[in-house]
Amino acid sequence: MGNGKFGGHFCPGLYIFFYGLYQATVVSKAMIVNDSPIYLSYLPKNQKRCSKLWRICFGGWLKIVTGSLLTYYVVFCLDNEMVLINKEMPPRFMYPQEWQHLTIFILLTLDGCVEVMSKNVPRQRWVVLERGSTALAFYVLLLLLVSHVQVSSKMELQVHSLLILVVFLLMLVLTAELWACGSFCLQLIKTFLFLMMGTWLMQAAFILFRPVSGYPWEDDDISDIMFVTTFFCWHVMINALCLVGVYGFSSFWHCYYSPSLRLGASKRVLYHESSSGTFYQLLQDADDQALLPSKSSPCDRA
Repeated sequence: MGNGKFGGHFCPGLYIFFYGLYQATVVSKAMIVNDSPIYLSYLPKNQKRCSKLWRICFGGWLKIVTGSLLTYYVVFCLDNEMVLINKEMPPRFMYPQEWQHLTIFILLTLDGCVEVMSKNVPRQRWVVLERGSTALAFYVLLLLLVSHVQVSSKMELQVHSLLILVVFLLMLVLTAELWACGSFCLQLIKTFLFLMMGTWLMQAAFILFRPVSGYPWEDDDISDIMFVTTFFCWHVMINALCLVGVYGFSSFWHCYYSPSLRLGASKRVLYHESSSGTFYQLLQDADDQALLPSKSSPCDRA
């Protein structure tokens, strides 16, 4: 069971970390070009179908595939068959923690299904539905984590309590995004919390199941308990530096290798040099007609 519990923490943490890195690049690019971090609701009609599915459904399909693989892993990583209730008298529920992991991974899969349907079934993307689904998944995740630590040792309780703190803050940010969908501040905080959740889950897997030293952490050693919090603070600093590094690299890349950014900078110069801004408005209108299939509010753009 040790291998199963290790994978149940490390694999989701690795996925969430890379998802956070992806979000960091998206938000960094949006901040650099001074545009909304929410994309267009759909592509032009002449776009090929395969390319459309790749560009629009990538995030949703990634959630579906990852959630399905993790669900398969939880079900078949047990030495015995994963059952809900045993056949003894009186009957008892079996594998409570594994069933909680399974519930979390199923929620991830369903969240991906909602995103794929929102981006492809209706004509205009349902951003509020997508974000509501993600927020609901984190509400359930928080409830499961609170009960998850009831049978934990002191070390597990300390590790999971810090994880609960990150999930709680992330839940608040996702809830706030339902009303403030284009806020850069919320996007940055959410990205940072995703990075924190991912790296801390991976760290928790090594602390609880595969210590680097080869010796298990002691519940009765107060120094071990204190160093868990110290490591968490190190994760805060490292992930903050990671976010700054992604922004710096994105800024360098778009300044020297992105023609669209230089064109946008030229437009801003023309706008400031013009007293009425008419020429800048003409350029902007021409780009809007060439790039946008329809006008939509910031909250409705994908």
